[in-house]
Amino acid sequence: MNPLADCVVRPRSRARSMPRHHASHVAEAAVSCLLAEVTTWPKPGLVSHIDSGSHADMNAQTLRDSAHALQPFFAELADAGAANAGMLELRRIGLRAEREMLIATGGVNTHRGAIFGLGLLCAAAGLRAAHRGYKQETLGEIVARHWGMEILTGTRPAVSHGAAAERRYGAGGARVEAALGFPGIYHVALPALRLAYHARAKESDAARVHACFALIAKLEDTNLLYRGGLEGLRYAQQEAQAFLASGSIWQPGWRHTAQAIHSRFVARNLSPGGAADLLAMSLFVDAWDARSTR
Repeated sequence: MNPLADCVVRPRSRARSMPRHHASHVAEAAVSCLLAEVTTWPKPGLVSHIDSGSHADMNAQTLRDSAHALQPFFAELADAGAANAGMLELRRIGLRAEREMLIATGGVNTHRGAIFGLGLLCAAAGLRAAHRGYKQETLGEIVARHWGMEILTGTRPAVSHGAAAERRYGAGGARVEAALGFPGIYHVALPALRLAYHARAKESDAARVHACFALIAKLEDTNLLYRGGLEGLRYAQQEAQAFLASGSIWQPGWRHTAQAIHSRFVARNLSPGGAADLLAMSLFVDAWDARSTR
């Protein structure tokens, strides 16, 4: 069954322009969300401002340098979305963004997944700003309706950890997540973020940790599959589920408990990079959908 069978793909309409400051604002918000992900701690196996997690080839500064290098490309993607660009044009921008990322990091892949997912959300933000017909749709709905079929049928990266895991384990990965309008964001991360914001009076670091654990518990993370196989994925999900079931950020000493889980992930060389990408994307969606659909 085609998961997009009920998706109405809208015809391309005449290209429109958007104010340059709007594209810049979209890009600034995207970079801010990437930087907020870096400062979230403890995140099992992931890089933060405290340590490098399971990654010997990068640290927090590597991620910061990468995020700042991507800012002009997020603005370009917002402009391209406003002009009704198809996936071919978005991919071209994304490939240039990847090259700049690798230059900024000395060859380390820090944000390939975010370039794809967050880049699509930036394009959707541009499209919604320029075309009134999309005003009441979420960014995820716009991505699914406007580019979903092209995402599923278009060119796949020949060499990437996610692609390798998809081929070996039959996982849907980032492509299916995007094509379906990011259910991991809207059904998992956003409810977790908003619950934690409400209950903890917007203690944002704790809310981000809670959302990260919620994503690890549910997501079929191809980064975990690549590093640990099915056993590693199941182990990570069970650890996250146990943390949530024991009270998450509302349990006494929760940060110590989360840090212990982080240490066990590092010992197993596990890193839920897909959850990290979706966390940053969820922060963007949380702010942008609320801002633009009022």
